[in-house]
Amino acid sequence: MTEPPGRRERKKAATRQKIADTALRLFLDRGYDAVGIRDVAAEADVAVTTLFSHFASKEALVFEQDDNFEQRLTQVVTNRAPHEPLIPALRREIQEMVRHCTADGTVPIYRMIDESRALREYEESMRLRHAESLATAIAADPGLSQTTTACRTIARFVIDAYSLARETDDPQAAVDEIFQMIEAAWEVT
Repeated sequence: MTEPPGRRERKKAATRQKIADTALRLFLDRGYDAVGIRDVAAEADVAVTTLFSHFASKEALVFEQDDNFEQRLTQVVTNRAPHEPLIPALRREIQEMVRHCTADGTVPIYRMIDESRALREYEESMRLRHAESLATAIAADPGLSQTTTACRTIARFVIDAYSLARETDDPQAAVDEIFQMIEAAWEVT
């Protein structure tokens, strides 16, 4: 049984969330490029050093769920039931993530990302890192016998499925279509 976080951890998480929420509000209100780190820190009523203890960069403020996203994907691989097929498990997780990221209110966030070169580049580097972590988890699974190249390829396809589906008019149908191709590719490796 997991022990609930202590007071210090709860305060730290609350401060992190306050900073992220404040940053996003300022970015959407004023524009990403018009808001500096000092503006976010002042509005969140924290020191700049406190902000940087929670977020490594200005871009990281926009993608504050980055670590959670990566962990969720690798945990799908490592925590799935014995003999549970990998690709359907990944499909379910990507469907859930796409559902969350296409909910009402997210359009302005993705518009902001699309309009900022720095945010697009950060998102791309994030996707590559997520794909490498996912590939490592797949390759380490003793029940799977694919090559490193196959693991890396499938991981990239999975990460790209999330991005591609999010940009369509029917994200859930896109996930289904993309994962049919991923499953076919997985079966031939």
